[in-house]
Amino acid sequence: MEAKGTVHKYGDNVDTDVIIPARYLNTSSHSELASHCMEDIDIDFTKKVKPGDIIVAEKNFGCGSSREHAPIAIKASGISCVIAATFARIFYRNAINIGLPILECEAASNEIKAGDEVSVNFDTGVITDITTGKTYQAEPFPPLHSEHYCRRGTY
Repeated sequence: MEAKGTVHKYGDNVDTDVIIPARYLNTSSHSELASHCMEDIDIDFTKKVKPGDIIVAEKNFGCGSSREHAPIAIKASGISCVIAATFARIFYRNAINIGLPILECEAASNEIKAGDEVSVNFDTGVITDITTGKTYQAEPFPPLHSEHYCRRGTY
């Protein structure tokens, strides 16, 4: 199973309040949440993102509240995968629960740049920066998680 897309890059401590601002939490519509995804940190995100694109961030991505709205908004926006050095544990669990693929890889999060074209092999955990030709090794998900993502329509 593989994803391929353009990178949207963010730094440390991207919290759930900037992923999906609290003022939009009164909706359960995934498309409405997606239309406001990342707007407090990147106002043009929804205009730039294309289906299959990838978010790359640094440390502690998804910190803050335990709301599931954050990974839902990211997935519904068309993002195929989030790569970060580390994730807040509750975001990590929520992402798995809703079928948003996430990979921890510090080297990739440090070196991959905004606008790079990246592919991710979820079975092996290999991240390839097509733009630079570099490859990185993340820990692949066990087969149970890969099957979960497939059932959720991620691939």
